Amino acid sequence: MQRSTRERIVSEALRLFAERGYAATSVAEIEAASGLSPGAGGLYRHFRSKEEVLAAAVREHITRTSKQISATFQRATEVQDQPLIDRLRLTATVGMGKMREEADLIRVLFRDLDKFPNLIAEMREGIVNPLYDMISKWLAGQPEMAGLDEDWDALALALGGAIVNYWLASDALHEPPQRVDEARFVDGWARLALGLAGQTAEAV
Repeated sequence: MQRSTRERIVSEALRLFAERGYAATSVAEIEAASGLSPGAGGLYRHFRSKEEVLAAAVREHITRTSKQISATFQRATEVQDQPLIDRLRLTATVGMGKMREEADLIRVLFRDLDKFPNLIAEMREGIVNPLYDMISKWLAGQPEMAGLDEDWDALALALGGAIVNYWLASDALHEPPQRVDEARFVDGWARLALGLAGQTAEAV
């Protein structure tokens, strides 16, 4: 499907912001990367400023995340008959996929978004908190977890944070810590989470 000019501008701008930094990326460079004549003002026919392009990128990711959360809950019900360890592995795999999908936005967040507190707030409330809330509700909703008196929000933060940390460290170091590949990490994550239900991988 062919992207509109606006979509190309947002996508290419976010890629350039992630690679070079917001301040180091010029409007002309965004225009060139988007297939427009650099310096001719094509970007301003769609956005009032470079900051507005960044805001549009954040908001598009928020909208997509909201749709993905609904789809993920639907998918979770379809695999409910699988062993818990397999459901946990799937959850971690989905989480890793989300980190890859949001790679450019995450890089911009840690490099530049401190200059835009309003966008940080939008990301926190539109992406980060809903994702952790989804993990919390998913954990609490597993039959094996029924009746457990747990702080699911805190546990979701710990488990979700492990996925975030693995991706951030791998991205920053250009290889996973201890050279633990993603498959091993996902398996370790699932085994750790399995302990919440008082189970071990060998017992299921």
